[in-house]
Amino acid sequence: MTVSVSSVGLDPALNRFPENIRHIHLMGICGTGVGALAGMLKSAGFTVTGSDQQVYPPMSDFLAGQGIAVQSGYSPDNLAPRPDLVVVGNVIRRENPEALALAERGIPYVSFPQALSHFFIRDKTSLVVAGTHGKTTTSSLLASLLREIGAEPSFMIGGLVQAFGRNFNVSEGRYFVAEGDEYDTAFFDKGPKFLHYRPRIAILTSIEFDHADIYADLAAIKASFAKLVAAMPADGFLVACWDDPVVREVCQGAKCSVVGYGCSEGCDWRVTDLLVRPESTSFQVSRRGVAFGGYENVLPGRHNALNALAVIAVLDILGFAQQEVAQGLRKFQGVRRRQEVRGVARGVTVIDDFAHHPTAVRETLAALAAAYAGRRLVAVFEPRTNSSRRKVFQEAYASAFDAAAEVLVREPAPLANIPEAERFSSRRLVDDLASRGLAAGYFSTTEEVLSYLDGSVRPGDVVAIMSNGGFDNIHQRLLELLGQTTAAPM
Repeated sequence: MTVSVSSVGLDPALNRFPENIRHIHLMGICGTGVGALAGMLKSAGFTVTGSDQQVYPPMSDFLAGQGIAVQSGYSPDNLAPRPDLVVVGNVIRRENPEALALAERGIPYVSFPQALSHFFIRDKTSLVVAGTHGKTTTSSLLASLLREIGAEPSFMIGGLVQAFGRNFNVSEGRYFVAEGDEYDTAFFDKGPKFLHYRPRIAILTSIEFDHADIYADLAAIKASFAKLVAAMPADGFLVACWDDPVVREVCQGAKCSVVGYGCSEGCDWRVTDLLVRPESTSFQVSRRGVAFGGYENVLPGRHNALNALAVIAVLDILGFAQQEVAQGLRKFQGVRRRQEVRGVARGVTVIDDFAHHPTAVRETLAALAAAYAGRRLVAVFEPRTNSSRRKVFQEAYASAFDAAAEVLVREPAPLANIPEAERFSSRRLVDDLASRGLAAGYFSTTEEVLSYLDGSVRPGDVVAIMSNGGFDNIHQRLLELLGQTTAAPM
């Protein structure tokens, strides 16, 4: 009987790195992480090619600038000439025609996290930032401060780091900073990405239910993070947010040193005297009950002070002086799409933020309300993630917008493979917000949102636009509609 390639799948024995590698092909190359990896591999001297279904700027421009040939669409023809190794991005499914050809031709293959670890992390001191919230900001803080104090790091981060102008760096320095994503690795490896990153020191910011498309419940999420804790070396350090009871629970099985940080008493590292202003947040830090120093951070809010505190603790473990860390933090320029001021027009401040989980929405709006005290805060929300378009967070969202004066909710594109009864309802959220006394509006298109804002915002307003996607370039379009195209600092 003849067995089809599609029923056999990739040979696990070929999930390896061959001895002599010259040509590496990346499937799903236009993803943020895989595209950055392509640039890193090119800079390391490899011949790099790639393919993707969606080839468009800015990633297509970046890859072209690196001299990397990219094929639009997936096809067996993309594997000619035959590469020595194929990196299979997370977006690729087992029925992908190029994946089927990969299996048929017996070419060695690895996942994106495997490749990142093998080529760039294994000879470094690995510093991994994991958790449901704050990974990108905390990773960016850590990489930026290491650079500022003279320890030029390599890194791979999910957002554009302003100090570097990109989301990756390759250097001769001893440290590698990795954003440790809990999302699954590849269709042939359903474990979390962070298990591949060999952490010597790991930051664990928070643990909540998320990624409803791959995790059944909070217990499944906890089991995933427990594997990270168990994988820590005995001489390593786990810097964990002790304000989070789930984090404390998961850390019970650690065989390495655990350093707790937070706002509550009993933390090894503690934030006190928090003062939030539009231009910065200042706070005091104590270490094991003893005053350690004062710090200032451009990012507003309690959650960002905690992100900074985790980095302060890591840099102390690494032996860097308190004063140079404090000076570096004051110079931190921020992260794209994390409470990023895109501009000011007609007296209206337009802010872009990646928040989508109910906790992230709540913390972001609370931080902005404190930073811009006395000004009207308008929240514009696009539910776009796999989790936010399911009803799993329907009730939680109802209490996530309390810090806003008005909330505008856009209708999301439905998840076709999810029954209607299991989908998130923007209309219901608007009704729930109204029942809490919040002014709230439902909008079926981005154009409707823009038209409403143009007619309703007034000088002094702060418009916080929250989405993990491009949201039809609503930020720039709003600024142009209001009469200004240039960005303004916060």
